[in-house]
Amino acid sequence: MHLIILDHETDFDGWRRATRALALNGVQPSEVTWRVGGASEPPSDMALETADGTFSVPAKFVELAKRAIAHRDPDRFALLYRLLWRLRSHHDLLMAADDPDVVEASHMADAVERDIRTMQLQLRFREFGREQKARFIACFKPEHHIVAAAAPFFANRYADMPWSILTPDACAHWDGYAVTITPGIPEMPDPSRLEETWLRYCADIFNPAQLRTALGQAAADHSRNLPPAPAIDSQESSMPRKAVSRDSLTNLRAEAADCRACPLWKDATQTVFGEGPSRAPLMLVGEQPGDKEDLAGKPFVGPAGNMLDRALEEAGIDRKKVYVTNAVKHFKFWPRGKIRLHQKPSTPEIKACRQWYERELAAVQPSLVVAMGATAAQCVFGKITPINKNRGRLITLDHTIQALVTVHPSYLLRLPDEDAKAREYRRFVDDLRLAA
Repeated sequence: MHLIILDHETDFDGWRRATRALALNGVQPSEVTWRVGGASEPPSDMALETADGTFSVPAKFVELAKRAIAHRDPDRFALLYRLLWRLRSHHDLLMAADDPDVVEASHMADAVERDIRTMQLQLRFREFGREQKARFIACFKPEHHIVAAAAPFFANRYADMPWSILTPDACAHWDGYAVTITPGIPEMPDPSRLEETWLRYCADIFNPAQLRTALGQAAADHSRNLPPAPAIDSQESSMPRKAVSRDSLTNLRAEAADCRACPLWKDATQTVFGEGPSRAPLMLVGEQPGDKEDLAGKPFVGPAGNMLDRALEEAGIDRKKVYVTNAVKHFKFWPRGKIRLHQKPSTPEIKACRQWYERELAAVQPSLVVAMGATAAQCVFGKITPINKNRGRLITLDHTIQALVTVHPSYLLRLPDEDAKAREYRRFVDDLRLAA
């Protein structure tokens, strides 16, 4: 009998390494005992010789296993190894809808998916503290081990606010740059004691010194601990501007066409560089090119661009005299049939592309930069910058350049209520009038 001890409840990589070694050594599923351990557990009793050889399983099984392994059933590891063992000789096994193992694994994966959707729909954050010291906290009791899998959804949706999700299994935290997973709390807190619970069990993980020592250690399959972003000053940005050599826009555009700083270039049609006069007094920064911009190779020529043109005209700004660019120069999207759906750039992608914004800024030397949307603000200020808390006032970048924060034109297009759309459009025009 072989005892396999996994590091944690969702240790898919550990399970995969173990099953490969077991299968290549011909170890029957009935000869394996699975357990989730910890630092105090002895190493797994594999007692297996290294075996040469490879085998493959359908990609559908890998996805099924990644989901099902988050189920709370303690027999899930054995079930999935049993399926893998059988798939080696019966490659189409997953097509057998009446197979007991296939049915059980599918039910596990479906239950995990439902639990994730329930968390996404029901989770409610409460704000504690004010202004720069504010933190948003929520609690949830999941049926399965879904915290690490569900956290990226909340990091994407609530990217501009620091939050913590407390659960008995694990806690997820967002500092504006990365998700951190920490141990769960002993019991679900009373809603009136959320802040007290967070301070007791979680607040110390945001100690900068502790976070620096944790750099490079994986907190989960998808996240790493990173230092927190500095808080934006109430009067002006204190971000030091590094020296950037001054290039011509023509040279920059040619150089950026071959940019491989992040993987987005692989799926995009082309680099969409900034456009406008080389000595424009005003620079507008958006998020990223959309579908039409990706095809045309020009910024803001789609629906959001039309909205921007209309607002600029009402604000008394001639677009031909404005330099327009994006924080990220390649289109990031989800393919949905023949449609390409916009996907928000991640922090590493924003950081990888920021060199182009800095070099554009040095080349154009505008008096004012308008950051349109959260991604643009993160690029311009070098940190997470809440829109509503900083909107409507000038913020000094350095002794020659100021910045203004507003919404992205696409935000106006997404508003379903016509009254809200008209009201927010007027606010957007007012922001541009201030820029003018």
